[in-house]
Amino acid sequence: MPAGTRAAAEARGRRAEALVAERLAAEGWRILAQRHRAPVGELDLVAEREGLLAFIEVKARARLADAAAALTPHQQARLAAAAEHWLALNPGHGAAGMRFDVVLLDAAGTMRRIADAFRPG
Repeated sequence: MPAGTRAAAEARGRRAEALVAERLAAEGWRILAQRHRAPVGELDLVAEREGLLAFIEVKARARLADAAAALTPHQQARLAAAAEHWLALNPGHGAAGMRFDVVLLDAAGTMRRIADAFRPG
């Protein structure tokens, strides 16, 4: 991917993550981390509400279907490993459980959240 294209994609991704974080906060979620970098991967958002801990992957594409297809099994494994890293650094969260959510955004700004989108292992 050319550098200009990569920079534009990075900027779109950051905007999408900011929009999702704003929506989550409005729904009562507390944002605990944004773009947590672990040796094995990155978590877009980590949020908690009423003891439920959510690791949230944000996928922004031109169409929701394209965004949904962008989360591969390999990436799911990397997200699970990054979540373990985050939990090791931040004990005491998730008393009511934890899950992996995916939030899809399309070019028109339509946002769809898939709660408990996958389970590691």
